[in-house]
Amino acid sequence: MIYADIIIDISSDKLDRSFQYRIPERLEKEIKAGMVVAIPFGNSSQLRKGYVTGLSDKPKIAPEKIKEISKICSGEETTESRLIALAAWMRENYGSTMIQALRTVLPVQEKIRAKEKKYICLAISEDAGCQMLKELEQTRFKARTRLLRELLEKKRLDFTRASKELGATSAVVKKMKEQGIIRIEYDEIMRNPLNIDDITEEAPMLLTDEQEAAVRQIQKEWEKPSPRPVLIEGVTGSGKTQVYMKLIEKTISQGKEAIVLIPEIALTYQTVRRFYARFGDKVSVINSRQSQGERYDQLRRAKRGEIQIMIGPRSALFTPFANLGLIIIDEEHEPSYKSESSPRYHTRETAIQRAAFEHANVVMGSATPSVEAYSKAMKEEYGLVRLNVRYGSRPMPQVSIVDLREELKAGNRSVLSRELREKMKSRFEKKEQVMLFLNRRGYAGFVSCRSCGHVMKCPHCDVSLSEHNNERLLCHYCGYETGKPETCPVCGSPYIGGFKAGTQQIEKIVRETFPGIRTLRMDFDTTRTKGSYEKILAAFAAHEAEVLIGTQMIVKGHDFPDVTLMGVVAADLSLNAEDYRCAERTFQLLCQAAGRGGRGEKPGEAVIQTYHPDHYSIQAAAVQDYQAFYEEEMSYRMLLDYPPAAHMLAVLGSGPEDEKLTQAMHYLKLYIERIYKENDLHVIGPAYAAVGKVKDIYRQVIYLKHKDYKTLVHIKDQMEKYIEINSGFRKIYIQFDFS
Repeated sequence: MIYADIIIDISSDKLDRSFQYRIPERLEKEIKAGMVVAIPFGNSSQLRKGYVTGLSDKPKIAPEKIKEISKICSGEETTESRLIALAAWMRENYGSTMIQALRTVLPVQEKIRAKEKKYICLAISEDAGCQMLKELEQTRFKARTRLLRELLEKKRLDFTRASKELGATSAVVKKMKEQGIIRIEYDEIMRNPLNIDDITEEAPMLLTDEQEAAVRQIQKEWEKPSPRPVLIEGVTGSGKTQVYMKLIEKTISQGKEAIVLIPEIALTYQTVRRFYARFGDKVSVINSRQSQGERYDQLRRAKRGEIQIMIGPRSALFTPFANLGLIIIDEEHEPSYKSESSPRYHTRETAIQRAAFEHANVVMGSATPSVEAYSKAMKEEYGLVRLNVRYGSRPMPQVSIVDLREELKAGNRSVLSRELREKMKSRFEKKEQVMLFLNRRGYAGFVSCRSCGHVMKCPHCDVSLSEHNNERLLCHYCGYETGKPETCPVCGSPYIGGFKAGTQQIEKIVRETFPGIRTLRMDFDTTRTKGSYEKILAAFAAHEAEVLIGTQMIVKGHDFPDVTLMGVVAADLSLNAEDYRCAERTFQLLCQAAGRGGRGEKPGEAVIQTYHPDHYSIQAAAVQDYQAFYEEEMSYRMLLDYPPAAHMLAVLGSGPEDEKLTQAMHYLKLYIERIYKENDLHVIGPAYAAVGKVKDIYRQVIYLKHKDYKTLVHIKDQMEKYIEINSGFRKIYIQFDFS
């Protein structure tokens, strides 16, 4: 006997509850997750529609109490049903509960009250109104008289204006409504998160021959019976966005919709302006900085078919378009496309799966594709399109590498090398702009003792505390705060201080080095409030500052024609991370950073400051040679069986008791070794995670590597069953993370 888990109603209060139904034998081979079915529900004799979320051969209650599915509602597949099927795929491939997957694709929303505009309307005929006006003019009811006179002329009045200008108080309105003279009407207003007042419509830019060829190549792929996802490898400034727009134009001309995914909220400002100038009110945007009302309204507009293009970070992938035709993933390589909460899905793979359900196409673009995506393109699983020339044949920036070890030998202890200072001075004299990139936040990094090496750490999280300019030490994981000690708590040495390489510190040094030069800073601390990204970027675009200093968010996709110099203050900060992808991340960041310069008519330069000038990722980034980097990186991945040479599953365990967590993870490893005895599975750990404790919750990890992804999925499925029946895991939270 097979049973189906069914959600009766896709609404905020019912999303957490599914009901089990028996599948009749005649339907056993037909029913799949996501299907719409008709079922008996409650005491009603009428059948209700429901969505199948999963199948099982085990009843949750006594079998005789389980009702039977009546029929499949053929031809009634809905947007919700396809998203539920996607949730079922995510739950299977990434490991989570079905409810967690459903909450991701169908976000639970509080019932947001619609925003409305109130109007007063004339409810009687004009003749009756004129007669009544004559009668009112003979009375002392001046406000009623004014209101009726205005209504006879205009028939419909804005309630707020009538109240302010005509003295139509609530008492006056109530009385006239009771007498049947007027009625109240409401117009719903959609909350619009876009500031579009200063955006003017623009004609499409002419595509270069290379761009035209790219569009033709992609459209030729779309004509195949089973079109592949397409990866555009285009150097920075090659005009990938213009290619996207041409493909979107084709898609919406066919009556279909498009989703444009961007990795950072910071990119929304320029991206939306460019798309709105081209497509007008067909465009909307959604992101986590919007109010609940704004997000609610944009999703409703999409569901109603009022817009055709949705722009946003990874959550925009689940926009409820009814006729989705194209998903574009810009800056495909960005790590923000990977979810950090269950289900730990990757946007790229999930987008490809959604496109399969919707019969849509997927196009990805990057100057520095992820090693995984490029590997699939090399295996011809993805189509590959290259854009090798910058738009307008503008030259690539000239990149120089500064060895910081030589700077120290020369007595320069500033975070700005001599070469970078000279180039900045030259730019300021020419009235050009400069960007300085640092992969850090705050005023300083860790605080340590120069005598014994002790690092000040958070007592609740296994991370170093950061020093801020108010002489306070702060944990950026849990918010713990304490004063900066005057002496080392371990050895008593007075030589204790911070590693001064934060964005605030760099801003301070720039202002001291170049008096009168205006600066803007863009990092986590300056972009906490709604609209902060747009304000900073608009100010820099308007030349309200000569220098923009920031973290990763300033190097991704922004286009400022007068920026002719990019300074990478410390290229090594991402190179020494505890992650097998650190060389890839460094190469991508440096290429993206260098590519910000020279995007207008003026040529650009970049200066990369590093303690490792000979590292292959830095050397390849300096000449923008992706192929050289890819070959070197893949040889490293193949040697150590890292993705994409093999697949990897991280089993993440967390709990409040260190001893119980250690025991649980140990038993989990023994179970893995018991159920899979082949020697082609590589098991690492368990060990403490890179951050071993956060908010008094301990964290450990086991890594599994295997050439076959399905093998890891099978092991994950078996672990889930083992965890469910083992009481020792009741206080242990387990997550699965595939890569």
